[in-house]
Amino acid sequence: MTQYPKVAVVILNWNGKYFLEKFLPSIYNSTYPNIEFIIGDNASTDDSISFVKENFPQIRIIQNKENLGFAGGYNQVLEQVDAPYYVLLNSDVEVSPSWIEPVIDMMIREDYVAAQPKIRSFHKKESFEHAGAAGGYMDSYGYPFCRGRVLHSVELDNGQYNDEKEVFWATGAALFIQSDAWRQVQGFDADFFAHMEEIDLCWRLKKLGYRIGYCPKSIIYHVGGGTLNTSNPQKTYLNFRNSLVMLQKNLSFWMAVWAIFARLWLDLVALLHFLLKGKPRDAWAVSRAHQYFFLNFFRNAAKRKKILKTYNKYGLYKKCIIWDYYMNKMQYFSDLPTNNFYLKNK
Repeated sequence: MTQYPKVAVVILNWNGKYFLEKFLPSIYNSTYPNIEFIIGDNASTDDSISFVKENFPQIRIIQNKENLGFAGGYNQVLEQVDAPYYVLLNSDVEVSPSWIEPVIDMMIREDYVAAQPKIRSFHKKESFEHAGAAGGYMDSYGYPFCRGRVLHSVELDNGQYNDEKEVFWATGAALFIQSDAWRQVQGFDADFFAHMEEIDLCWRLKKLGYRIGYCPKSIIYHVGGGTLNTSNPQKTYLNFRNSLVMLQKNLSFWMAVWAIFARLWLDLVALLHFLLKGKPRDAWAVSRAHQYFFLNFFRNAAKRKKILKTYNKYGLYKKCIIWDYYMNKMQYFSDLPTNNFYLKNK
């Protein structure tokens, strides 16, 4: 690699001293020659910022006055960061020294405006990790999945996804993005607060004609669930709510009408499933998500008008991944027929 544009690695922190103590040393030892490290703090109440100031005085700290969530927090912090490339990195991530170089090289060479490395599990290092794996995809009903992870089935990394690849979305756990593109789409939708905001961001980039990439030569290890437990009803609420809003904002009109109609019924099935499993708070979270969607329907419709009216379907799965997973037993990415994906940028 002959070009070394400045890269700002920005970690958004909220009461995350444990993870900063554990993983900040590996991040700080990154070998990329033109790098700035920044901790963006979402009004933490622990002593995580004191820890950084004492042990890593060279790291810049930007403090938000309140907890704005993942989306709003990054939006506010990145307004104060000047670099051609941002790396939005979760605090619960272990990296190798040369994890940045391959991704920046690929982005420059292949003209990707955003990208992600390979994401493995910190606790099971031979396995992909749920949040991102080897690049993200989505079906026509708003259900995300990845190369290496379809719903609850996570694959071992046996080198089956060692090819650079254009994907539908790149994970927010380690999101590389050109700052010009970030500003062009005005960053994350702050109303998402957390969860799926990176998918919405990538989709809006695609609608401007940009491409999203996956780089297998860079490998990081993600703990996952560092802020919200996987069984947390608040996470259930955010995932169901944000998925509906994302469909409304980004799908073409008639596809949105059909997809949202179908999703509401599928969500009802999920609600009943939660009740049968003895999880009434998760069932109520689904109901709350629907209430939010209808109460804010026209507000989000206005956002839709701000998005360029082109439609890039590349990487979108034509079928319902829920149906194929449970009924057709397609539980690995390799089980999914290639002709079930849109493979042209149009």
